[in-house]
Amino acid sequence: GNVPPELSAVRQLVERGHAVTVLTDDSAASEARATGAEVRRWVRAPNRTDRRPESDPTRDWECRYPWQLIRRAIDTLLVGPARGYADDVGEAIAQCKPSLVICSMFCLGGMVAAEAAGIPFVVLFPNIYPLPASGMPPFGLGLQPARGPIGRWRDRVLNGFVERQFDSKGLAGLNALRRQHGLAPLAHIFDQVRAAGSQLVMTSSEFDFPATLPPGARYVGPVLDDPLWAQLWSSMPPDGQNPLVLVAMSSTFQDQISSLQRVIDALGMLPVRAIVTTGPAIDGAALKAPANVAIMARAPHRDVLEFAALVVTHGGHGTVMKALAAGVPMVLLPHGRDQADNAVRVTARGAGVALKRSAQPSAIAAAVRRVLQNASYRAAAEQLGEAVRRDAASDALVRELEGIPGEGDDGETSHRPSWPG
Repeated sequence: GNVPPELSAVRQLVERGHAVTVLTDDSAASEARATGAEVRRWVRAPNRTDRRPESDPTRDWECRYPWQLIRRAIDTLLVGPARGYADDVGEAIAQCKPSLVICSMFCLGGMVAAEAAGIPFVVLFPNIYPLPASGMPPFGLGLQPARGPIGRWRDRVLNGFVERQFDSKGLAGLNALRRQHGLAPLAHIFDQVRAAGSQLVMTSSEFDFPATLPPGARYVGPVLDDPLWAQLWSSMPPDGQNPLVLVAMSSTFQDQISSLQRVIDALGMLPVRAIVTTGPAIDGAALKAPANVAIMARAPHRDVLEFAALVVTHGGHGTVMKALAAGVPMVLLPHGRDQADNAVRVTARGAGVALKRSAQPSAIAAAVRRVLQNASYRAAAEQLGEAVRRDAASDALVRELEGIPGEGDDGETSHRPSWPG
């Protein structure tokens, strides 16, 4: 889910004349090459050859409890493979001699390699701000901002608990890697991310909740581009004049087939037309649809949204941003990751309603009917969408990257970014 916005940033850098090298999985290599960047494959680090669920090293949909998810993230994303990422990024730095390294938020090994080489690095957050910050609810829980001393106590306790969990499971391994690269140990695992020259938050500040972020954290606007694989229509939407509903549950596997089927069953009860996009991780043949619902592997969401009256979604950041930019309200069924946080930001502004992912077809149908029949939801989506469109149209991301001086930089825009993505 992080790949499309990151590659959009790569494309913008290339279009402005910068030489960019992207380190990526084989499964995303063709999309990376389409940006015009030089592409290197992971060799020592994990390298997914495809996007099937069997190839997912994290399998976060299997985790029933937060501590299981933290352990899985440490072992499969953050620290377990960090040495391989550090080796591959270190080799790329030695060969490409970049003046800036841009790191995906999970690539701690790439950050270590850049720091050890004395190369400035920045971190991209292609969603809301995820680290503890004053005024920001703890990440991943779908909480409203704190109100009063009890709410602030809630945030301190939860943020402290989460950071201790990450530190207890991953800090020793990260510091061992840092020692191997001649770097001093850290007090907290997320201090590696905080050491970045900038933390660039790829969403609209008016979508995220107000908070006091650290000095290096800045909002640079969302990306509204559809991924390369979604550019071609595989079929046409159902005919008719009834409201058009777009259903988009995730471009990655989150064990969402049963949830998708309940959504389809709900839409079959209503006088609507619907397009369900399954993405590359799900076989649409596993779903059964009534006559008013079209199931397709891919469709450019920005094009569909021009005609849509409603989006039913898991609440992934990219889908939410595109829906708001089009002024389309939502029914959200969060499945995990940042999705509950995105959902509460939508519902807090009155731009949609949220249900549990286990909601039954009757409840989903009632929510769809409610949003379609109440114009206030669309008005709220259009109002928030004005800020989303404005921030997406800015060049804040590239300007932030160009404004970070590299070693020996003479003030000209001569950076050669290296991108461990």
